[in-house]
Amino acid sequence: MHACDIMEDAAIAYGYDNIPMMFPSTSTTGAQFSLNSLSDLIRQETATCGFTEVLTFALCSREDISDKLLQDIKRSKPVHIANPKTLEFQVARTTLLPGILKTIHHNKNMPLPLKLFEISDVVLQDPSKDVGARNERRLCAVNYNKSPGFEIIHGLLDRLMQQLEVTPGGGDTGYHLLASDDATYFPGRCADIVVQGQVLGRLGVLHPDVVTKFELNMPCAALEMTLEPFL
Repeated sequence: MHACDIMEDAAIAYGYDNIPMMFPSTSTTGAQFSLNSLSDLIRQETATCGFTEVLTFALCSREDISDKLLQDIKRSKPVHIANPKTLEFQVARTTLLPGILKTIHHNKNMPLPLKLFEISDVVLQDPSKDVGARNERRLCAVNYNKSPGFEIIHGLLDRLMQQLEVTPGGGDTGYHLLASDDATYFPGRCADIVVQGQVLGRLGVLHPDVVTKFELNMPCAALEMTLEPFL
């Protein structure tokens, strides 16, 4: 997985006792990877807002990211597993939303509301990378209740932007919502999250057909955006 793993194998083969002891020529200080540090801060703030974190599988079925979300799989271009052992693990996820909706399905008998979130990686095709794909760190949050609760998801976004010191409004320094159309969301109740002139995600009320396909019986409001531009 990393160059240090190769060095470890070589050291084991050579024998640790055969390596002469010496002081290193350089002095370094370890630190947490900046993306993980940001994720931990966002994770803490989202939990403080009343959401419960979930951790779902990085692999899913083709149906989860296409038919169930009313999307064309050719547009999302997922990374396919060459020889999947089960229909549940056919592709690498391109969105965190199906995993949370499936978690809600398995817990829909719990007291309402169910407010879940996940901060994790999705896998996107990228020809510029040597492996043809790249990871992207995202946040996804879903509110499941008798009413969609769009104001709860919108409030979460405002709070996170406040903590990230991004001011409301357009321009090169602020953020705003821009109405958009997405088959996954209810018509007229979907918006892009535009931060400093760049679309980083989307929020809105999920389409009833999406809710039904995941075998849920209550409306949902959802938010999903990438975190990497905030580094």
